[in-house]
Formats: sequence, structure tokens, C-alpha cells
Amino acid sequence: MEFTKRSKCRNDIIIVVCVVLALVGFGCLMVYSASFYSANYHYGNKYFFLIKQLLGVVMGIFAMIFFTYFDYHLLKKYRWWIIGGTFILLALVFVPGLGMESYGAKRWVSILGFSLQPSEVAKFALVIFTASYMSDNHDKIKTFKGLLPVLIVGGLMCILIMLEPSMSVTMCIAFVTLFMLIIGGMSKKHTLLFSIPAGAMVPLLVILEPYRLKRLMAFIDPWASPQGEGFQLIQSLYSLGDGGLFGVGLFNSRQKYLFLPFAESDFILSIIGEEIGFIGTTLLMVVFLFLVYRLIKIALGAKDRFGAMLVSGIAFIIAVQTLLNIAVVTGSIPPTGLPLPFISSGGTSVMVFMAGIGICLNVLKQSSGEDVRVIKLKSFKKVKIK
Repeated sequence: MEFTKRSKCRNDIIIVVCVVLALVGFGCLMVYSASFYSANYHYGNKYFFLIKQLLGVVMGIFAMIFFTYFDYHLLKKYRWWIIGGTFILLALVFVPGLGMESYGAKRWVSILGFSLQPSEVAKFALVIFTASYMSDNHDKIKTFKGLLPVLIVGGLMCILIMLEPSMSVTMCIAFVTLFMLIIGGMSKKHTLLFSIPAGAMVPLLVILEPYRLKRLMAFIDPWASPQGEGFQLIQSLYSLGDGGLFGVGLFNSRQKYLFLPFAESDFILSIIGEEIGFIGTTLLMVVFLFLVYRLIKIALGAKDRFGAMLVSGIAFIIAVQTLLNIAVVTGSIPPTGLPLPFISSGGTSVMVFMAGIGICLNVLKQSSGEDVRVIKLKSFKKVKIK
């Protein structure tokens, strides 16, 4: 029986790893396809974005392997260090010389020649902190006072990320906070109490910033400003429409020739739809759905509340970010910058998502009782002081 359980664990690990590697491999292929013309035009090197993506994937593989063998309980022990370091990174984007600005947004930090997007790290840091706190304080979650630590941490993250500005990631952080509170046992009364004001904040934030209001108007009627705010959505819809059922063929997209902005990153799904069509895009979404399903199975089989909440949070990030990206490129919600997990160009994004998968695999390994080594440093052990 024990042998069968361990064998099943190894099979589950192989399945999840193969799915993730297939996604990042396909992502590299599509990043090259979507970017080779613009990369050659702007940087004189058609492999510019592909090289950056490959670097992120390599680092992501190392991160995934490391966290697969890293005892996830240590994340709970050092949750305050993790969340504190994340807040420092979020603040560094506003420091001259360290923060990098692009298209009016300060979302990146330059460290030793490498760029890092702290908001991508923040989503997973929030899951670690929330899962840690709520697994230790399950009896307090029914009270407003018991919810305050999570609300304060999530709220401060939203404020810092909104100042960059990045409304899309702010919404993602808010969704993650609400989701973690709900699965942690928050009452229906408190769920309504926080959901209604949070929902009311969205139109207020849109009205306060003129560029967001323009995007909303472009979403309602993109043809009112076909050369302005509506341009990106119109080009995205052209791309998807041109793909039809089976696509125009790999590398044969026309919209990537400087027609569709951010074709290799936030709108890469439009190029995918154009090149492999509705059928190919649907198959890709099925792969994402299958991955989320496998992660939910891992969460349900976790040996403790912390592991279950940790994996559930990571699965939710993958699911909600995928859905939001699909909604944006299809014109279902106003345009906003949020990458497609494992696929879109962005070294930080692919690296942290693969690290998150590593954490899920460690939860699986420990839940199965498999006799494998996990990283447990002696310095992490509790020392009794007489």
C-alpha cells in the first residue's frame, strides 16, 4: 500500500512537471514568433525577447527544483521575512536609480543588471503569508479582529502596486486576498462586508485616473477611437478573427508586424489565436484547466491546513490570471496589463510561477509520505533557552 502511494506520488509529480515544461516550452516558441520582427526592428536582434525568456525559464527550472525539495513549513516560519522583503522590493521601484520606468509606469527594479518585477513576487508572498496566518489562527477568522492582519497586508500591497500604477495586478492581489479569506473560513457577513466596498472602489479608481477612463470608453466602443485608446483592442480582435478555427499557421501572424502592441507579452494570446486558431487556443486552455485541476487535487490531499491553503492560493493565482488575460484579449473586460502565466514574455513572471509549482510539488511529496530528502537547515530548528 505504501509503495503504491509513493509510486502514485512520483507519477503525479511527473505529470505536473511535464505539463509545466510543455507550457513554458510553448511559451518560448510563441514569444519568439510574436516578437522576432519587433525585436529586430527595435533592438537589431530578432532573438532579443526569446533570450530573455529562456533565461527566465532556466532560472525558473532551478527555482522549481529547489522548492520541490525545500520544506514548505519553513515558509511559514519565515513568513514575516518574506512579506517584509516583498514590501521593500515594492518600495524600491520608486527609488531613483533602482526603479525602472516604462510607458509611464514604475514596475521594475534593476539589481546588478537584472530587472525584477516585484508585483509578480508579491502575489505569491501574499499567499504564503495568508496561508501561514490563517492556518495558525483558524479560530480567530470568524472575528473582524482576526481578519485584520491579512486585510492590512493585502491592503498595503494594493496601495503600493496602485501607485506604480498597475490596476490589473492590484485587482489580482485583491482577488487573491478575498479568496484566501474565504477558504480560510471567513463568515458570509464579513465576505459581503468586504466585497461590496471593494467592488465600489473599482469605478472610483477608474474615474480618478483619466487614462483608465479612456480605456473604459475604448472598451465600450473601441471604434470611437480606432487610432487611439481603442487601437490595441481592435488589433487584438483582428488577430483572433483572422485565426478562425485552425489559424494561419505557426510564425505566419500578420498582426505582430508592429500592428498589435505588446504582442509578445500581455497580448500574446491574440497571436496564439491567429496562428493556431480557435481549436489550438481551446486546447491550450484545456491544458491550463488540467494543471489547475491537478493542483486542486494536491491541495485536497495535503497533510495539513497550511499546505492545503498554500497550494489552493497558487492554483487560484494561475486560474484568475489566465481568465483575466483571456477576458482582456477578447474584449470582455477593459484592456489591462496582466501576463498569461508560463507563456507571456517576462522573466520574473515565468520564474515565480515555476517556483510556485515547486512549492506545490513539495506539499505533494510530504503528503504522500514519500521517503525523500527535503531541505531543513539546522539553523531553522527551534532552540530552547533555559
